[in-house]
Amino acid sequence: MARMRAFGTTIFAEMSALALRTGSINLGQGFPDTDGPTAMLERAIEAVRGGRNQYPPGPGLPELRQAVSEHRKDHYGLLYDPDGEILVTVGATEAIAASILALCEPGDEVIAFEPYYDSYAASIALAGAVLRPVTLRPVEGRFTFDPAELRAAAGPRTRAILVNSPHNPAGTVFTREELSVIAELCVERDLIAITDEVYEHLTFDGAPHIPLATLPDMRERTVMISSAGKTFSVTGWKTGWICAPEPLVRAVQTVKQFLTFTASAPWQLAVAYGLRHELDWVSGLRDGLQAKRDRLMTGLTAAGFDVYRPAGTYFVQTDIRPLGFTDGLALTRELPALAGVVAIPTQVFYAHPERGRHFVRFAFCKQDEVIDEAVTRLARLGKEAGNGE
Repeated sequence: MARMRAFGTTIFAEMSALALRTGSINLGQGFPDTDGPTAMLERAIEAVRGGRNQYPPGPGLPELRQAVSEHRKDHYGLLYDPDGEILVTVGATEAIAASILALCEPGDEVIAFEPYYDSYAASIALAGAVLRPVTLRPVEGRFTFDPAELRAAAGPRTRAILVNSPHNPAGTVFTREELSVIAELCVERDLIAITDEVYEHLTFDGAPHIPLATLPDMRERTVMISSAGKTFSVTGWKTGWICAPEPLVRAVQTVKQFLTFTASAPWQLAVAYGLRHELDWVSGLRDGLQAKRDRLMTGLTAAGFDVYRPAGTYFVQTDIRPLGFTDGLALTRELPALAGVVAIPTQVFYAHPERGRHFVRFAFCKQDEVIDEAVTRLARLGKEAGNGE
């Protein structure tokens, strides 16, 4: 159909295929190259061998919904009824798509901060809605938005706002002040907030993750989305969930049941165990990722990139202009030949690609030796540009 023709193959599929074809180091797609906590993986194996291989309930297994409810209460002071206010999904991507399809009519407008994860624009297009981007720009070393631009983006047809914090690909963790600006607009204009919080446990340098739903008058208008994939390094399990008031959950489940009907039972049981018993492992993962971030940033800076310090996620955003390049898409397609490394051009995550044309994203959720080899190879770019003596 016409509204989907512009999307084609995702940049992640293109760049991962390029890495395989050229034998390059893949610092593009954000998947770890190590597994999650062993005891949690064993719970999945036990569930498979124990016969938990048929359809689970549509809303998700009670064990996981209860564990999610406890996690929301313990970490954020948010109370969600596991029977009616929590829905298990096939990852956060389905949760986002089902939420937009359920809550937006054709012609409704959805605000999203660009650069944005590519499924946002596709889901909005599938719903027949209209994307209204608000650009995040570097200010004093971090990406943020202009409150006036956010207000100007909200019109009479605005229905929802998509908020991703910690933010992929910019690495920003929105502050309470930034979230308050968003919350005030939502309350004033009666908007629904759809919050992508999949990196909620992966924040660095003491930056706190503050769910938008914790702000005044926001719980009743927020669809809060999380996932096990990033938290426990099991991206292939595709197990996510939403927490929201019962009417919003009911609307999303009405759509979700005709997308995937339900989510895989063995992973749900294992993730329930993980939420209750493996958060110390997650803390260790976060500390390890912070060290990897610093390792990659040091190497990228030495290679001649301008590097932005992310407060969350596992991506580093860079400016390629100091190396003499101006087009990130062209550079990343040539990077395997130039340096044997694959990265992601940030411009593909913009409604206004020219605003992100000079940015390239690198993932640091890799083993130290992989990061070290990648930055050694990338140093060739700096030497060719006269920056890597």
